[in-house]
Amino acid sequence: MIKFLKFVPVQLTFWLILGIIVGDLVFIKPIYLVEILTLLICILLLAHFKAAKELQPSFIFTLLFFLTSFFIGISSITYKNQLNSKLHYANSTKFSLDNQVIMLLKISKILKSTSFYNKYEATVSEIDGEKVMGKILVNIQKDSISKQLEIDTGLLVRALFENISEPLNPYSFNYKKYLKNHHIYHQIKLYKHEFLVSQKKDVTLKGVAAKIRNSIIKSLKKSGFKKDELAVIMALLLGQRNSITRDLMQHYTSAGAIHILAVSGLHIGIILLLLLFMFKPIHNFKNGKHIAAVFIVLILWVYAIIAGLSPSIVRAVTMFSVLTIGLQLNRRSNVYNTLIVSVFILLLFNPYYLFEVGFQLSYLAVFAIVWIQPKLYRLWKPKFWLPNKVWQLFTVSIAAQIGVLPLSLFYFHQFPGLFFISNLIIIPFLGTILFIGIVVIFLSFFEILPQFLGDFYSYVIHQMNNFVGWIAQQDFFIIKNISFSLALMFLFYVFIFSVMKWTEKRNFTRFVLVLVSVISIQLIVVFEKYKLQSTSEFIVFNNTKNSLIAQRYGDNLIVYSKDSLFKTTNVLTTYLVGTGIKGIHQYLQLKNLYKFHKETILVIDSLEVYDFKSVKPSVILLRQSPKINIERLLKKMKPKLLVADGSNYKSYVAKWEQTSFKNKTPFYYTVQKGAFILK
Repeated sequence: MIKFLKFVPVQLTFWLILGIIVGDLVFIKPIYLVEILTLLICILLLAHFKAAKELQPSFIFTLLFFLTSFFIGISSITYKNQLNSKLHYANSTKFSLDNQVIMLLKISKILKSTSFYNKYEATVSEIDGEKVMGKILVNIQKDSISKQLEIDTGLLVRALFENISEPLNPYSFNYKKYLKNHHIYHQIKLYKHEFLVSQKKDVTLKGVAAKIRNSIIKSLKKSGFKKDELAVIMALLLGQRNSITRDLMQHYTSAGAIHILAVSGLHIGIILLLLLFMFKPIHNFKNGKHIAAVFIVLILWVYAIIAGLSPSIVRAVTMFSVLTIGLQLNRRSNVYNTLIVSVFILLLFNPYYLFEVGFQLSYLAVFAIVWIQPKLYRLWKPKFWLPNKVWQLFTVSIAAQIGVLPLSLFYFHQFPGLFFISNLIIIPFLGTILFIGIVVIFLSFFEILPQFLGDFYSYVIHQMNNFVGWIAQQDFFIIKNISFSLALMFLFYVFIFSVMKWTEKRNFTRFVLVLVSVISIQLIVVFEKYKLQSTSEFIVFNNTKNSLIAQRYGDNLIVYSKDSLFKTTNVLTTYLVGTGIKGIHQYLQLKNLYKFHKETILVIDSLEVYDFKSVKPSVILLRQSPKINIERLLKKMKPKLLVADGSNYKSYVAKWEQTSFKNKTPFYYTVQKGAFILK
């Protein structure tokens, strides 16, 4: 491990990552970055010639080398950010959030539909006749068009750019941040007669790949595959998860087998083993190994293109391409080196991969398997073949879970206790499932798939779904709603690292490092407990159906709602997990008057009861669209703030906002600004 840390690409990758993080937080003008990098490279070359004469790199040369890598990281994310380009539509003089514009779009990706909209990712090429670039989210009302649009379809639209909404409730998923990492900053909504579909198509590589995928899917449908089986085949072999139902996806997540539905390192590794076996005879010819390496890498990348070039596929194919070249050239380099070189290459070309959960999880899992699994495997050495293989698979699953556990708890807040069972049963057969799947797709594409083979494969996938569903139903073994902070995640990785290092060499220094990490974790837990106990809040959640109010005093949460239906709402669950509160202390019916510290909150609903003579409210909350004279209310009560939650009609809210502005009373609408919180 120490030798690995001294490996130059490891150090370069560390400084590259540091530069990417700094570049994401701090904006430096591109012209300044060009000047800084030019200066650094010139000084670095001079230092290199000097170091060459001395036959040993100096400290200055090493420092300059790492500093250059650092600024390359800043430059890569700065130049990758399309907002920094003058051609980006948001920098155009024609761009507006207030007026509709005419724009030319091209569909670049099909996203998962919602109940009301078909969703797409599209590139903008023109705004009101001006050439631009950039990506947007396109929402097309479902009854506006007879069928789904295809990739490379051109659209002429007249629409209004809209901002992507911030999370409207505390600790909710930040969809805006997620889209920002994919260079999408705005969205448009299209209805009937607001767009024209172009009959001409400029075909791209993605478009060709999409057509091949669609042809495969049509041929599989003709072969009689049912909805769930077809959805799993599409995810398993073609990297398309849009057709998987929410329940089926939740089953795989709860069973700890979600990685099976993402074409990633596991799948590419199995395909690579099959290709190595197939191309083995070519090694007997002159330059056979070189030819085999070229063909294998080409096949892997063709497969990646057909599967849609998702980040997980690109990561896996890049890593295994490096590995393949090394193996075929008889350069059995350290696996750590292969991993780090692939990380460096990927981040150099797309630094935003660093912020993707899949990127973080996949590399942590592979690194843990390579480093931790051999240590676990050595704990017991079975004499017989079958127990040995089972133990090997078991230790691989445990090692991978150790590697990703802190990050999984931080992002997903649950732990599937039976993950090792699903992996022990499915993984040994996954190679066969993938191989048969490739054969089925190939035969089905040419319409020569034997019925018995299609039925057999459909049965296998159906049984796999049933098994995963059974595992997911064992609720006792699924630990949910785990509150896990960023600080705890970081310290748990320090603890895992220090324990593993101590097992390699059990000396006093490493034992002290283990103790320090344990004490640090305890201190963070104590601090977070203190922070939890010392926080109090009054919250009006944003909810469009019914009003939801909560008062929090430390770890005691009192929830006020119309009925008890909110016991299972995602809004409350997310808040509980985010804050670390174990449960709701009390459920009460909504009332008209609340006291919180020095503030008095008056709630007016559709019953319009508000004439409390002895009450002087500082905040008035309007819910369920009361039909009252707001101007008279403001003049009589003189509140500091008027709040409207999501249960009100939008037309009413618009009038209230105008009246509040006229009376110089601040107005707060939860649908626009998110949950209203008093502290």
